[in-house]
Amino acid sequence: MASAATPPSTLPPPPRDFHGLYRHVAPHMEALNRFMRAEVENFEPEIREMAAYCLDTTGKRLRPTLVFVSGWRGPGVFSDDLVRAAGVVEMVHLATLVHDDIMDRAEIRRSRRTASREYGPDAAVLLGDALFSQALHIASQFPTTEVCRLVSESTRKVCSGEIMQTLRRRDITISLAEYRRMIDLKTAELFRVSCFLGARLAGYAPAFVTAADAFGRHLGIAYQIYDDLVDFAGEEERVGKTLGTDLATGKLTLPLMLLLERVSPEEKAAIIAALRGGQPLGLAASRQRMRDLGIGPGVVQAIEDELAHAAARLAPFSGEPATPLMTQLGDMLRSQVTALLPSAGAV
Repeated sequence: MASAATPPSTLPPPPRDFHGLYRHVAPHMEALNRFMRAEVENFEPEIREMAAYCLDTTGKRLRPTLVFVSGWRGPGVFSDDLVRAAGVVEMVHLATLVHDDIMDRAEIRRSRRTASREYGPDAAVLLGDALFSQALHIASQFPTTEVCRLVSESTRKVCSGEIMQTLRRRDITISLAEYRRMIDLKTAELFRVSCFLGARLAGYAPAFVTAADAFGRHLGIAYQIYDDLVDFAGEEERVGKTLGTDLATGKLTLPLMLLLERVSPEEKAAIIAALRGGQPLGLAASRQRMRDLGIGPGVVQAIEDELAHAAARLAPFSGEPATPLMTQLGDMLRSQVTALLPSAGAV
């Protein structure tokens, strides 16, 4: 499973590299990029260009990072299994993005046209299916069936979460528990399985694997709450994707739920009309009201609560090599939240 260290990384350091986090995983990340480029050749010649368009190396690679840090065994230890597992979860994630952008009618992803915009929604939905299928094919090549079983289960859960949210669009009766359940499935599930697979494939003890699993789940919920805030408070030029899609498609997320609790009955009626496809309230107006009513601190507190739960699950394992790197991911998310709020006028 482990081999000698790879040559030093030639990847440019990412922004805000906390305590050398990305320098630690850079050899694995370089290997992942090579792996993903090679996977393009496994698609039929007629769609390789389309597959390559989706399997580019410009994304954050957050889920592969979770695999690598939860499987971290120390400097100089390299694992091909971690690279392949990271490729599987990243391919599943990219497939979900292709489908999400179709449903959200998003035009921009990673500062360029979405696959749906580039190739049309009909071809894009099938392309997403092809990515899902290839991910499971890679997972099936592990010597144990556990990887394929876990990834296929997680893929089903992610799709279930998206189906739930799609069916509840324009529904203002969604409770906080239901909202949490949806984001647990559609986002946190891949975070969870990434951490589980990393720790498992690295040979950690079952107790730590369980803790890594829980850590990933709480981090994933925190990240989705942050992403829901970005949809209102971010700037497209900086984020690199279409914003305001939650309001446009009638998704009730935590920022909107908190806003509905605080506005006057008249304003609440206007927001509900926007969510239900009536006279649109608009992103700018919603953003301004969130500033006026101080919605941001409530959203940030929800993020902090999840990060605290995540850190608590790792606390008994402070001596494990992977733990410091995993906890730094929570610090990185906090820094993203801090960077977001000033640009949004402290929403």
